[in-house]
Amino acid sequence: MLSLEQIKQAIKDNGAFDRGFQYYRHDALESLEVKHKDSGSIVLNSQVYGNNLYTQTTTILHGRYTIITGKCDCPVGYNCKHVVTAVIAFANMKKPSATSQDENFQSKFKMWADDFQKLIVQEDPVQANNEYMIYRLFSEHGYNSKDIEFVRVKQLKNNELRFYKIDMDKLLYSNTHQHIITKKDQDIITMCRGIFPQYSYYKTNIHGKLGYRILLEMIKTNRCFYQDSEQPLQFTKSQITLELSWKKIENYYKIATNLAQDVHIVASDPVVIIANNQATTLQGISHDTLEKILNAPAVFKSQIIPMYQLLKQDLTEVDIVIPEDFEQKEINAIATPKIKLSNQNKAVVMLNFIYDEAVLNYAPQEQISIILEGDIQYQIQRDLVFENQIKQQFEALGFVSNFSKQQLYFYYENKDRQQYLDFWHQFKQSLGALEQQGFVIEIDPSWTLNFANNAQVAVESETENSWFSLSFNLEFDGLKLPLAPLLSSFITEFDQNETREYVNLEVHADYFVRIKTEQIKPILQVILQLYDGQSQDIKVGAYEAHTLGNIDKNIVWRGSKEVLRLAEKLHNFNQIAPVKVPENLHTTLRDYQKTGLNWLNFLFEFKFSGILADDMGLGKTLQTLTHLSCLKTQKRLKKPVLVVVPTSLIANWKNEVKKFTPNLNLLSLYGGVERFEAFEKIAEADILLTSYALIYRDIDKFTEYHFSYIILDEAQKIKNPKTKMFVAIKSLKSDFRLALSGTPIENHLGELWSIFSFLMPGFLHNQTAFKKKYQTPIEKHLDQDKQKMLNQRIRPFMLRRTKAEVLPELPAKSEIIKYTQFNEKQAALYESIRITMEAKVREAIAQKGLAKSHIMLLDALLKLRQVCCDPQLVKIEMAKKVEESAKLQLFLDLLEELLSENRKILVFSQFTSMLSILQDQLERKNISYTKLTGATKKREEVIEKFTSGQADVFLISLKAGGVGLNLTEADTVIHYDPWWNPAVENQATDRAHRIGQTKAVFVYKLIIENSIEEKILELQKKKLQLQQGIYKGGKTEKISGKELLKLLK
Repeated sequence: MLSLEQIKQAIKDNGAFDRGFQYYRHDALESLEVKHKDSGSIVLNSQVYGNNLYTQTTTILHGRYTIITGKCDCPVGYNCKHVVTAVIAFANMKKPSATSQDENFQSKFKMWADDFQKLIVQEDPVQANNEYMIYRLFSEHGYNSKDIEFVRVKQLKNNELRFYKIDMDKLLYSNTHQHIITKKDQDIITMCRGIFPQYSYYKTNIHGKLGYRILLEMIKTNRCFYQDSEQPLQFTKSQITLELSWKKIENYYKIATNLAQDVHIVASDPVVIIANNQATTLQGISHDTLEKILNAPAVFKSQIIPMYQLLKQDLTEVDIVIPEDFEQKEINAIATPKIKLSNQNKAVVMLNFIYDEAVLNYAPQEQISIILEGDIQYQIQRDLVFENQIKQQFEALGFVSNFSKQQLYFYYENKDRQQYLDFWHQFKQSLGALEQQGFVIEIDPSWTLNFANNAQVAVESETENSWFSLSFNLEFDGLKLPLAPLLSSFITEFDQNETREYVNLEVHADYFVRIKTEQIKPILQVILQLYDGQSQDIKVGAYEAHTLGNIDKNIVWRGSKEVLRLAEKLHNFNQIAPVKVPENLHTTLRDYQKTGLNWLNFLFEFKFSGILADDMGLGKTLQTLTHLSCLKTQKRLKKPVLVVVPTSLIANWKNEVKKFTPNLNLLSLYGGVERFEAFEKIAEADILLTSYALIYRDIDKFTEYHFSYIILDEAQKIKNPKTKMFVAIKSLKSDFRLALSGTPIENHLGELWSIFSFLMPGFLHNQTAFKKKYQTPIEKHLDQDKQKMLNQRIRPFMLRRTKAEVLPELPAKSEIIKYTQFNEKQAALYESIRITMEAKVREAIAQKGLAKSHIMLLDALLKLRQVCCDPQLVKIEMAKKVEESAKLQLFLDLLEELLSENRKILVFSQFTSMLSILQDQLERKNISYTKLTGATKKREEVIEKFTSGQADVFLISLKAGGVGLNLTEADTVIHYDPWWNPAVENQATDRAHRIGQTKAVFVYKLIIENSIEEKILELQKKKLQLQQGIYKGGKTEKISGKELLKLLK
């Protein structure tokens, strides 16, 4: 722990240390970051305020002595006061031990005592020394004279005083005469630099606010003398009120003041008058104005009137006396309030009062106001009570009052633009009532804020093929303006939850049309969804019609209403007409599966595509095959259907077609070179079956055909639009397209865009526009309005049901997390790898940035996950020495217990090498098992071994067996290691928890405490919220871009 004494010795500049300590005490530190710290050195990055905000990089080396090397971008540059501030702040960051804290307190006290002693010594050097400095004011006169003369006074042994004039430039800018300068003198000198520039050869005055402060501080020293006076200048707290009058000289009038002829007027702010060795403040007038008045020319009597009006307008705190030869008349009249609407860079209402024919400002508030006309001085008796009542009446409306000179005006403040406009509209509507109250009302030509009423929204609709053109127009005052461009700029200030009756829409500068909110709300949704920001009309595709909602409810509709009828059907697609289930279907559909069949037919009827996104195990394949069977029965399946599936599902599709819809002719285009012979039979088939692995290889063959449907099973396989496979599949030709996926969103919304880009290109705009309009606002800014908008847009084209919603009779699924801890050696291995990899990753990020360090970061996380599973997975020398595996032991103990209960168990792991370790353990214990990985050749035989009861345990790699398997014989699922995406884990779990399951399913997750695995569970929760936010319209939680980096901590 650094002490203040150590810092002071290391800096070696007491001045820099003292000033830095003062900066620290006055909170000048803006930021402080410990960039590097080890046993030998510390590197600090900091920012400290001085004249500007300065940046420092400081290295502190520990050893026998403390060495501080600080660089700063201030003019000093090295080990300056800003560096000291940062180091002291670092020294106080952590709570010190009792011993170091005592030393620090002692050090601080010693510094304070030294500073205090210096202060006492400096307070009165006149008593301690025979030399001191005095200030003499206004003793010089001439072209280049200065108002202040600095004088060194020396007291001789015979008490005689000698006076020596000090060169001002040297004193102010070269720090001379330090032996006679007190702290107060130093403060005055510092301030003088602000008004006496260096090397100035012109007369320089004491002026402005700083000049006033300098004058007061000099007088306080009791060593400030006016001209040749031998007594110090005194300051009186009382103030002088200026009085103006006119003195008649022959036929002219000369303005006069109540100031004596020999006073000295100081050009400070406020003005100071020096007379009789007394300095007094003059209130209510600036030096420039006073000088102008004193130099005013003599005028005729008739010119006194405009002169009086000018003076009265600007000088509210000055007494102005009218010459006695003006005749006086009194006016007793009832006050009439007058308002004028004007634009003074903002909308304002000016208030005056009319007495007889005289128009008076509200200010100054005086019982009698004087007006000069001709030779007459009119004295107007004012009703101040009435005037204040009127002022308060306007303030009660919500106005804020203010003055410009003596003119009272009102303005209205509200950051909500619509509320601001509502206020002014209501006020303008009330002008008639004010006239009836007796107000005189004037509207200045500068006033521009106006409103049109009785406006209506009209839509002109035209139909062309499957597109609809809608022209939204605003009709008012006999005019018709396109509404879309006007609303596009208004959207940002409109709240969709708005409850006010009207909104104000600006049609040109400061001219607003008031429209009922109920007319605008549905139109704004359309603008947000469909307007391109350029054309005056809005083009609506058939698949976008549902976004119109009930748009015609409160507006005038002209032209075709076909788009409205389509919108109604899409909006209420849950009520679509039922489809007759084909008689040759070899099973009975559940109610929700019939709903799915109706939905698929609905898409077909309206020439749409979509995503069947039912939960895993709800029969997406069956619903799809039933729909195709319906089409064939109705003789509407004119061309073959191309179905693309993962390799692992080829057999499943074959079996389900054979089992449920034998009327469909299936042709498998899968296998080796023999598959090319099958292409010759395409015309005879209803369904063509191929895999994602082969579609790209055979793309030249497939592009020769036009299919009725292209159906993608496990459609999340095309979540990356940059892959060659995606480009190839998207290039195929078909009348309809269908995606089947229980997890269309696994990680981010871009995956949803990718699927819809295949289904209906352009439906979710291009990728850049989608990211800007939906993905970034929803994922990064948690924009619930944009999420609702996206949900509304995709709702008719994505059908998703969960098992909990449609299968209440399905046996329960219980999820149990089993925790265990590392033993000592495994914990040491884990921590060693974590620290080493974190250092390497952070070094890589510092050099290349986070984005370019992604591979190293993932490698670091992989090694930590492998240590959690089993040290033998980590291919480094240190790991070979660790034979114990806490999780393996947990697994074996759990397995023994489960087998004793006659459980049938699925075991999933992302690491095939881990499955090999588990396989060895099962063989040692003579436990029957089977195993499925990506390398398995005879998948059906392996699956049959488990489903027929020959094996109690099924070891499955997450990638190879996470989808497409029906394993309802199992009642227990073990996830040996957690995977980043909960959807992938759920897919694997649903191999057992699906239709046909009759037993309760237990899901075990094996987790190492205080490891990366616990943090993966937290990350899973965030990803699950993102997925549910789209499926169910729930809220999403922000996922930080640095989540993976945090896992290393």
